This record gives sequence, C-alpha cells and structure tokens, in this order.
Amino acid sequence: MISIDPKDRTERENYKLLIGSVTPRPIAFVTTENRYTNEVNGAPFSFFNIVSSAPPMISVAVQRKNGEMKDTAYHIQAEKEFVVHVVDEDNVEKVNKTAANLPRQESEITHAGFQLINSDLIQTRGIKEAKIRFECKLFDLLTFENEGKPATDFIIGEVVRFHIDESIYNDGKIMYEPLRAVSRLAGNDYATIGDIMTIERPD
Repeated sequence: MISIDPKDRTERENYKLLIGSVTPRPIAFVTTENRYTNEVNGAPFSFFNIVSSAPPMISVAVQRKNGEMKDTAYHIQAEKEFVVHVVDEDNVEKVNKTAANLPRQESEITHAGFQLINSDLIQTRGIKEAKIRFECKLFDLLTFENEGKPATDFIIGEVVRFHIDESIYNDGKIMYEPLRAVSRLAGNDYATIGDIMTIERPD
C-alpha cells in the first residue's frame, strides 16, 4: 500500500489521484445565461452530485483557473439560476466539444451544434438534446480557498422543474437503460452503464 501526503504533491498531482479514484462520476452539462447580452454559456462538470431530495437539490463544483472565477460560476452568482443536463451516449460528443478553449465572444452552444430551448420557471435556456434537464435556482455558492487564494466555487442549486423525456420515464421512475447515461473516468476516458448487479439491502 502506497501512502501519500497531499501536502507533498502539487494541485495537479492530487487532481489526478482524485479523478482516478472517484469513478465513475456523473457529468453535468450546465447552461448559464447573461441577462444583459442573452448569451448562453455551456460547460461540462464531473464534480457533480445530489445534495438533497427534500427540497430537491444538486451540487456542482467549479474549479477556478489562477484564482479567476469561470464563466459558469460567474453567471450563476450574478443571475441566481442555471440549467443542468444529464450527459448520455447521444449527446456526449457534442458536450465534449463545449470543453474547447474558445474566444470569449464565441458560443460553446453554437460551436457544438446544440439547439436551445426555453425554460418554464427561469430565464436561462437549456438544450433540446438532453433527455433530462433540471431548471435550478441558486441555493448557495461557497468559495473554497487554497493557500489563501480562491480555488473552487461550490454551487448548490434547488431544482424547481424537472424535464424528462417520455422514453425514459415510467411510473415516476427513470429507466437508466434507455437513458444511457455517460460518466467520467480519468484522462480522456468515459464509461457507459455497462454490466449491472443487484444486491438487496439488509433489513
């Protein structure tokens, strides 16, 4: 067994250990919108999970670059809302295109070929190509520091509307096989649902 002190490693080295260990990770494709320019920003994040079911809340952690807040976190802080989409086998290639380093004036949505769709309860638009999307209002945004500098923006959103494709919905449940969700591993690797095993919980 190898024992490692994270204080002896660089941020990037610790990052590699984390993303190689915490797998598979669900992927959130997040859209945000600038209220003044009507520009829609889209970006994928695999530091993503459920926080609560009552009320329904989810979290996304957005790591900063050189201490600077990324567009996604900046827009969420300003507009107090965002849309999260579940990434699946049908849209993962387009989602990957949005991770390109584009000029600030170029839209990731246009670059990837996504179609925008209006939300019901918030102004921020989502994308039509996702089988599941959550309209979210900002519940809290916490900024974590590293060595005295802002390093990560941890965003908690309350889901105010679920949008679910009829093909994956049955009697109040999501059918994961037709959803074909994709998860993140490390490097350039992704994973599909693959083999499934059932283990009953003890009484």
